[in-house]
Amino acid sequence: MSLDLKALLKNKAINKWRLFWLISIPMSITMVAAMMRSDMSTASGISSMIGFSVRWAVPFIYLVVAASSVQILFPGTFSKWWLRNRKYIGMCFAVAMAWQGLFIFIMSYFFRDYYFENVYLFRDELEGSIGYIFLPAMVVTSFEFGRKHLSSKQWKLLHKSGIYFLWAYPFSTYWWSLCNGLSCYGNPVPHDYVYYWGGFLAFALRIAAWGKQRTQAINRNASESSTPLAFKALGGAIIAFGLFVSAYGLYWQERVTDFLTAPKWSADLELWLPFWPYEPFLSLFIIGLGTMLVTMAVPKVKGLRTIET
Repeated sequence: MSLDLKALLKNKAINKWRLFWLISIPMSITMVAAMMRSDMSTASGISSMIGFSVRWAVPFIYLVVAASSVQILFPGTFSKWWLRNRKYIGMCFAVAMAWQGLFIFIMSYFFRDYYFENVYLFRDELEGSIGYIFLPAMVVTSFEFGRKHLSSKQWKLLHKSGIYFLWAYPFSTYWWSLCNGLSCYGNPVPHDYVYYWGGFLAFALRIAAWGKQRTQAINRNASESSTPLAFKALGGAIIAFGLFVSAYGLYWQERVTDFLTAPKWSADLELWLPFWPYEPFLSLFIIGLGTMLVTMAVPKVKGLRTIET
């Protein structure tokens, strides 16, 4: 008996709010069970729960980031289901982050000395606080009572900026963990690699989808413009270089950081500007540049007519 995927993915149990409850309730039960196994009377126990809640949250923001891109690149039944439920997957992320927020509050309120001596770092606090500003704003405006107060452009700007920022924070954290050979909770473990490459793939899919749309636009106007072979070759080489950079940050990070922060103004910015000077995203910038070249439309030169007199 063959599986009817289309009918399965239309099942109410795995769509919209039922999907949200299907994920968020077991996740919360697991969180409570983990709390019961941890020593919540100690700072280290709370710290372990902060890390545990993060590991639950990160996959959901990656899924949200990739949803529209997968639909563009691989249109089909599953990608439509994914995109249709993006809002509810995002709500699952919000639930996991609410748990993390609770544990951070407990840590900072009941274990202040430990928090400020071992956990607190102004730059991390700044990045995390901005994320926690974006998240409730995005949740509230996901409902009609909140959305009606924003124009369509304002809503799109808020949600796109928020999604990018909320993706950037864990992605950059895992990138630094692997480059330094040390995560926030000890030596890197397999899930550190999974979460780094998962975040990389989520955004790389967005770049690929953007490239596909640009290619389709060129093909629609094939009589007027095209991409020179030299641009395609150069762009392909740049993309390959970007992939190389993404895999070997351990070998170039220190020298690049020293170079980018050599000016005093740049070193000062590093103290308070989130993610500056953007080393974790360098490979994606390079891949985006290569994609732009591969899909760059250059007007065709029309042949000149000679007019005989």
